[in-house]
Amino acid sequence: MAKSGILVIVSALVVLAVCGVFAEEKEYVLTLDHSNLTETVAKHNFIVVEFYAPWCGHCKSLAPEYEKAASELSSHDPPIVLAKYDANDEANRELSKEYEIQGFPTIKILRDGGKKVQNYNGPRDAAGIVSYLKKQVGPASAEIKSKEDATNLIDEKSIFIVGIFPDPSGEEFENYITLAEKLRGEVDFAHTVDAKHLPRGGPVNKPTLRLLKPFDELFVDFEVFDVDAMEKFISESSIPVVTIFDNDPNNHPYVNKFFEGTNAKALLFVNFSADFDAFKSKYNDVAVIYKGDGVSFLLGDVEAGQGAFEYFGLKQEQAPVIIIMDTDEQKYIKDHVEPDAIAAYLKDYKEGKLKPHVKSEPSPEVNDEPVKVVVRDTLQDMVYKSGKNVLLEFYAPWCGHCKSLAPILDEVAVSFESDPDVLIAKLDATANDLPKGDFDVQGFPTMYFRSASGNLSQYNGERTKEAIIEFIEKNRDKPAQSDSAKVDSAKDEL
Repeated sequence: MAKSGILVIVSALVVLAVCGVFAEEKEYVLTLDHSNLTETVAKHNFIVVEFYAPWCGHCKSLAPEYEKAASELSSHDPPIVLAKYDANDEANRELSKEYEIQGFPTIKILRDGGKKVQNYNGPRDAAGIVSYLKKQVGPASAEIKSKEDATNLIDEKSIFIVGIFPDPSGEEFENYITLAEKLRGEVDFAHTVDAKHLPRGGPVNKPTLRLLKPFDELFVDFEVFDVDAMEKFISESSIPVVTIFDNDPNNHPYVNKFFEGTNAKALLFVNFSADFDAFKSKYNDVAVIYKGDGVSFLLGDVEAGQGAFEYFGLKQEQAPVIIIMDTDEQKYIKDHVEPDAIAAYLKDYKEGKLKPHVKSEPSPEVNDEPVKVVVRDTLQDMVYKSGKNVLLEFYAPWCGHCKSLAPILDEVAVSFESDPDVLIAKLDATANDLPKGDFDVQGFPTMYFRSASGNLSQYNGERTKEAIIEFIEKNRDKPAQSDSAKVDSAKDEL
């Protein structure tokens, strides 16, 4: 090859190498572990930490958005730092317990060197993360000095809290700011000296808490400035008399609040296109009667509520159907309900006349697959009384993660087929009600391990054959040595 040709190739390689060096993008999300999490948090007045697991699909989807947000927020004045922490790593797990991590991804906002911990309740896209966090670093309550300020701050489609203080000082104002600091991640706050700046509600001449909302009476006032009392007022007033569950994303935050509430829950599912008008008025009348009496009400569209039907083991043909979920986890279900029968059904429920609905699918006639099928009615015998070390998966047939895990659990079960002391099993949590107590199933799949002696632990490790087998071997009870085995062992020693 001519010398000039070699020089061209060498030059091109140098250019590519240099370009490659400069093309490497800086990572703006800090990677933390057990060795530096506490120290790093202590150095920041405001830092955001995502607790994740490498196998988690939702975490993988969040990662590029989180990185984009970190890049943009790095130029904020002052910079807002985003970090991530592998809470699934065995060395990191103990420290992550301090932050009460129940699932992945969980994002926490840490203030004052970690002294204040707040759940991140914002969007999961880059733009949404940026917008949400910029609000979080500003004052907990913005000041409204004009109608223009109010227009710019108040989202007419969301809950908004305004403290009206003719004199913004003293104990009542301080309690209001304390409340705003506490709840700033859940709802937006502002304060003003004059109610005339606000879009709804009349003038007031004493400290007043005004909650603006896009439903029911559109605003409601409160005049008790005890922090706990204000928090309870906001919680109760932020849920519509009847929460609408359909495909409109503007309704979804209220649906979340409905399910997060501590009241008993009445859910009525109807075909909105055909039956909405016939049921809405009657249902609303019943909801008004029981508002403040420990029951919250939701009216859902059959189409949007497909997941709920699957969860309760119902078919859409059973609609209109009303479901009552009690605070003690009992369920009461009536299908093909008529509008005029709703009031009587709620009355019977309140008077304790209804029989709880307990769901258990039939036990399979043949149960010879590597992973054994457990149902509600066989849970006691197969898990609690079996005397075996049992790994039990709670799954949903429609869950993609469960489908991915299925062949892995099959391999685990095959590896223990010759071991009579280990059982690998699964329970369809959408077709069987779980007994109240041991198992806390918040998502799918959820795996629990119960040793032969009754020690119960949740499996949160990697979803690989090797990791699951290692966990079982580490946590199982070894079988007691039989008398004959002891004799044989003694003979061997002689």
